[in-house]
Amino acid sequence: MSTHKEVLIREYLKALHEENAALFAGAGLSAASGFVNWKGLLKEAAEELGLDIEIETDLISLAQYFFNKNGRQRLSQLVIDNFSAQAQLNKNHRILAQLPINTYWTTNYDRLIERSLIEAGKNPDVKIKQNDFALLKPRRDAIVYKMHGDIERADETVLIKDEYETFHEKNQLFSIGLKGELISKTFLFIGYSFEDPDLEYILSRIRVLSGQDGRNHYCFFRKVNRNEYNFLSQEEGDERFKYDLIKQELKCADLERYHIKAVLVDEYDDITDILQEILQRYSRSKILLSGSAVEYSQFVSDENDAQRFIHTLSQEMVKSGFKIASGFGTGVGSAAINGALDYIYSTNTRKIDDYLMLRPFPQFATNGMDIQDLWDRYRKDFISDVGCAVFLFGNKVVGNQLVNADGVRKEFEIAISHGVKVIPVGATGYMSKILWDEVMDNFGKYYGDFLQLKPDFEFIGIATNNHNEIIKRILKIINTLRMGR
Repeated sequence: MSTHKEVLIREYLKALHEENAALFAGAGLSAASGFVNWKGLLKEAAEELGLDIEIETDLISLAQYFFNKNGRQRLSQLVIDNFSAQAQLNKNHRILAQLPINTYWTTNYDRLIERSLIEAGKNPDVKIKQNDFALLKPRRDAIVYKMHGDIERADETVLIKDEYETFHEKNQLFSIGLKGELISKTFLFIGYSFEDPDLEYILSRIRVLSGQDGRNHYCFFRKVNRNEYNFLSQEEGDERFKYDLIKQELKCADLERYHIKAVLVDEYDDITDILQEILQRYSRSKILLSGSAVEYSQFVSDENDAQRFIHTLSQEMVKSGFKIASGFGTGVGSAAINGALDYIYSTNTRKIDDYLMLRPFPQFATNGMDIQDLWDRYRKDFISDVGCAVFLFGNKVVGNQLVNADGVRKEFEIAISHGVKVIPVGATGYMSKILWDEVMDNFGKYYGDFLQLKPDFEFIGIATNNHNEIIKRILKIINTLRMGR
């Protein structure tokens, strides 16, 4: 992965953890769902005016020419014709909706961002007109600012030169809000060409206000590719390629004036890969501590030593910036929670939800559902929200007999099915030792992309190893997984 891509991932992850991440979406985000870009929208208009849409670069003026000739109704109909279809969400929409982004800005007329948030179980508050700013949706999870309007109000969309020229007078709250967020948050621009004059105006004002101290933002551009000009002669293709390459380099350099760093990708699918990497690394900052125990003798003879081990492990995890999810397993959950709380209360932080996700298992079923089925459904729900799972001990009493805990095995299998990285601490014995053996017997299957971690996994499988060192190795493993390398 290139340096620029790695910097983007690292900085945007930092903004996500600090709840300071924002997104700006252009037409390119919806293109993979089948919606047209500006050229596609105005192709019919250009033909009617006797112009070639492939040659035209000032599309705002083109829209104005069509308006001058035909009036607003025809333009509004073009918007309705091209954006009314119920397009399918694409991968980028779904990935972004899973991230803790609380503000989305877009010039798109479609409703794919809103739909993706709803599908992800979130409650979006959509702002289309200035009047919407005064209305606050209860318990909202994200705000979607639609600067240029919405398909359901096609006659009010921003499309022609007149509307761009008066945008800042008629939509001051959008301008003020975007200025504030561009100064205080880290933006990721996706599918945006930076050709809109209203955004350029806002960026220029921010540049004057913040000078050299502006917050960095990031955008994607597809690299100019020589193969795109193969329809031309060799000489013409070479000239066009060199010209467009120079223009792209100049554009990227110019965006630096606004503290926007351009990341060039070979193909648009590379953007999906980068977003997936961001989601994966973010998820791996949330760790499931799975386990149960009524005895600990395969690890230590003293129960108090076992409890101290769990307590210290949990404490060191939250100290390192991880969030712990716990189902409050017998003999494990309480010590894990106490360890996290000891660290939380030793700092000035009192926002426990930033460090702990407590999911105690329901103790009786309702609506005729079998308790085991309810537990399986419950496990799938909270495991899907983490990126790593650490397994400790894993035993219980059935009748009068001590047996390995099948619930720990189920959580292991669910984690695997959700792409969660599994870390059985074999040293603690019982079901965790069985799961550790499975991982070590086929390490390449589970960690083919992190083969360098095999010595650390070997170390955490041996009960006689120093317990503090085992904790350090577990932390090394989860930190490596979080960093992605």
